[in-house]
Amino acid sequence: MGEKNRTERTYYYELWRAGSAGVLETAGTTFLLLIAVRFYEAGPMAKALVAAGGSFGLMLSPLVVSLVTYGGWPVAKAASRILAGGAGAFLLAAALPDLAMFILCSVTAMAASAAVIPLLTQMYQENYPEWERGRRFSRTIMIRIGVAALFSKVAGDALTGHIGRFPVLLIVFGMALGFSSLCLNRCPTRAIISEGSAHPWRALRFLRNDRLFRRTLLCWMLMGFANLMMLPLRVEYLANPNYQQSLSVAEIAFLTGVIPNLARLILSPVWGYLFDHANFFALRIALNVGFALGILAFFFSPTKGGLIVGAIVYGISNAGGDVAWSLWVTKFAPAERVADYMSIHTFLTGLRGVLAPMVAFYCARQLSLTTLAVFSSGLIALATLLLIPELKFGRPTRRASTVIEEISD
Repeated sequence: MGEKNRTERTYYYELWRAGSAGVLETAGTTFLLLIAVRFYEAGPMAKALVAAGGSFGLMLSPLVVSLVTYGGWPVAKAASRILAGGAGAFLLAAALPDLAMFILCSVTAMAASAAVIPLLTQMYQENYPEWERGRRFSRTIMIRIGVAALFSKVAGDALTGHIGRFPVLLIVFGMALGFSSLCLNRCPTRAIISEGSAHPWRALRFLRNDRLFRRTLLCWMLMGFANLMMLPLRVEYLANPNYQQSLSVAEIAFLTGVIPNLARLILSPVWGYLFDHANFFALRIALNVGFALGILAFFFSPTKGGLIVGAIVYGISNAGGDVAWSLWVTKFAPAERVADYMSIHTFLTGLRGVLAPMVAFYCARQLSLTTLAVFSSGLIALATLLLIPELKFGRPTRRASTVIEEISD
């Protein structure tokens, strides 16, 4: 299959898959945690586990990449099989409405959807030309965002006053994962080139050898931990009666799903263009500032207007974060090692994604949410300062070999 045909075929199925990805996104950002709080009245540990489901999958991604590499499987088809397993988990949770089963199946399904991300990044590296990778990716993101916003509204209205209907929602999530599996099964990809070692942590050598990669991951760790700590607290802040917001399920879904996703929808093509053409580290710094402002606005305002402003700023920043987080390693990693670089990035994202909700829910019992918001913004500010010296390495067309040569001189 020619390069142009591979690009168009992948893009076609990614456009279709984006809709189901939008439905599934609402599970991780809003509805699974909302079900845990409002229906099961779950404790802090249970809520933290539900919030960290996708993060467990990210932590497993180096193992997934290793198994797929040394099994010689095409990356898209391997991802398809994993998503099919996640679909089954959601259907099982719908059939057996029990708190323990809900937690187990929710974590399994969201972990499956996240564990395949390095495989998808390898697919984008392989099938999308470098000069239009961000543009094509951002267009699929726009569909995903639009569907997520619409579905948040519809599902929020449906569950308002009828939270016991949640098994139907879990069936919809299972169907969305199943459809994603079918789409990926039809995307053309090759197997990852094997280097002869089957160890899942072989990619850690890039942290030792690539200073720029190592420093960027450190900054991302600080910013990401702060952001992921406050993300589940948005739902907790709005849904838990202890904070006296007195909002309905529909209003919570509107503030955590609809508004941020509409902001993402509008700004996504702009961030896609900037990813292809702007200095990457300047882009990352701008996103950091936006995330910090969004956190402060959301948790410091006593009015619904302030909540809306915070949700909008978060959505704008998240639009750029979608593109930057998913594709940044394609700017710095050798083409054949993109999945390996990405697996380290996703593992560290998963690690902070597991720890951050646990720290957040524990600290929320001891400290005010405004104090936690200030602490998180401080971490983001520190991450931003550490990135400033790397601005000279952020030009968009540079490959890993060029950067490594310069920083090793």
